Amino acid sequence: MTVLVAFASAHGSTQGIAERIASRLVEQGVEAVAMAVETLPAGFDSGRFTAIIIGSAIQNGSWLPAASSWARANARGISAAPCWMFSVSTVGDQESAFPAALARLMRGARKETSEITGLRGVLRARGHRNFAGVIDGAHWGLPGRVFMAILRGKRGDHRNWPAIDTWADEIAAELRHGSGPKR
Repeated sequence: MTVLVAFASAHGSTQGIAERIASRLVEQGVEAVAMAVETLPAGFDSGRFTAIIIGSAIQNGSWLPAASSWARANARGISAAPCWMFSVSTVGDQESAFPAALARLMRGARKETSEITGLRGVLRARGHRNFAGVIDGAHWGLPGRVFMAILRGKRGDHRNWPAIDTWADEIAAELRHGSGPKR
């Protein structure tokens, strides 16, 4: 049983999460490998993988084009195996670069984008999680830095490793026992 953790990362934060998921799966007795979508073939065949987890950084409200394009181009092969998705941005399901009260408001107002809904459908994804990533002001243009300053966003590493580990553990349990995350 080998799980592919495919990812698209703008500055390394999503790559770190993908590698952590793969490592955690291995710790749970599930063989896994993390690979950038840019390194995967266009005519992807999921035959050598028991499951696929695909994640992308979010920029301007969307997955990186490399992740979205690869997922859509290979939807048939990906959907043949159990699949999960994750997104990395400033606001995760539990963590955020913003103060707690504002993050709760942002989560409450956040709706799944049509892009994610479409990908979930075409990939037959069993779930989708949002994780916060590393916020480095050097990667943001002036409008982004002003936005972060006005909303009192904090730079730094906001990845919630325990939440990431728990999600990977749930996926491992589902793969081993047929139960686990449906979200």
